[in-house]
Amino acid sequence: MFAQLAAEGADASRIIDMAVSRWLDIDAVLSPIIGRPGVAALFERSIHLACANHPCLAPVHQGAFEPGDFGPLRQALAQASSADADAANDALLGTFQTLLTNLIGGPLAERLLGNVWNRPSGAQTAQGAGS
Repeated sequence: MFAQLAAEGADASRIIDMAVSRWLDIDAVLSPIIGRPGVAALFERSIHLACANHPCLAPVHQGAFEPGDFGPLRQALAQASSADADAANDALLGTFQTLLTNLIGGPLAERLLGNVWNRPSGAQTAQGAGS
């Protein structure tokens, strides 16, 4: 995701904004269904698992996560190199998708989040715009 945006000339803050925007979209879609605490639990578990290969995410895992607050993720990505931030966020999204799919099944996960997973990196939803 970041690599494509960087190739398009986006600055680091815009790239990180897009990553966080995607997480806000995921939260907005899933919260009415599994609740904010449910989304937070999946996110925290994803962070825990992704930290093994992406230590730049450790600060997100170490702090208390408030449902819907992706500020700690923003800070962790901002501290990482572009390549590390790209790999970490991609791994985090993949881990989250796997956990969600294992929980509710592939077809339902795709139906709920297909637009979020398949959205081009530079595209913003109405909610993501201005976030």
